[in-house]
Amino acid sequence: MADKKSILIIVTSVGKYEKVGFRTGLWLGELTHFWDVAKDAGFDLTIASTDGGHVPLDPESLAHDVLGQLGTDQRYADRDFMNLLEDTMSVADVNVADYDAIYLPGGHGVMFDFPQSEKLASLITGFYESGKIVSAVCHGPAGLLNVRLSNGDYLVKDKDVTGFSWPEEEVAQRGEAVPFSLQDDLKERGGKYTLADKPFDTYVVQDGQLITGQNPGSAKAVADAVVKQLS
Repeated sequence: MADKKSILIIVTSVGKYEKVGFRTGLWLGELTHFWDVAKDAGFDLTIASTDGGHVPLDPESLAHDVLGQLGTDQRYADRDFMNLLEDTMSVADVNVADYDAIYLPGGHGVMFDFPQSEKLASLITGFYESGKIVSAVCHGPAGLLNVRLSNGDYLVKDKDVTGFSWPEEEVAQRGEAVPFSLQDDLKERGGKYTLADKPFDTYVVQDGQLITGQNPGSAKAVADAVVKQLS
């Protein structure tokens, strides 16, 4: 890299489902797996959220067996790192010109704030139309659903995309709790949605500057793709 590149990471501000009592939020591993790859590659990383401030964590992403995957437990034990989630910048305060790529990790919380955030949609349009990388994983592509380009088309129209599948939603026993099917809504907006042969297999799709991953286990592979594209 001739110049040090910067990546903006946008996370959810929502910590609970609307219809049921489950708690949710950011799926921590989808942040840490991406973070570790990009940091090791020498990129500057900034975390922002839809509302700014404290970031809620999905409690299931903190389960012992989940934390042990790809070193997430080490990040969880790192007070300096976890403090980054205590007072995040708001999307309203982000300047596209300051970054070379944007990344949207998931956790079910994003289903309740990403699609409704006009500021996030405008931000993503700015990244895409500036020729910068737009990336997302798992439920993160919910943030792409209502993004329109200057010509009025949805960003995902005619693009190869993926995201958390309905079969995975059913395995996770969240089919009754989620407000929509991400798989179906990406298709309805013209996205050319594909998925892995088996639920929770690593799966990443790239269409030019748009990079999406299907599930939590795909976050590292999304990071690898973003780093390669920026390097």
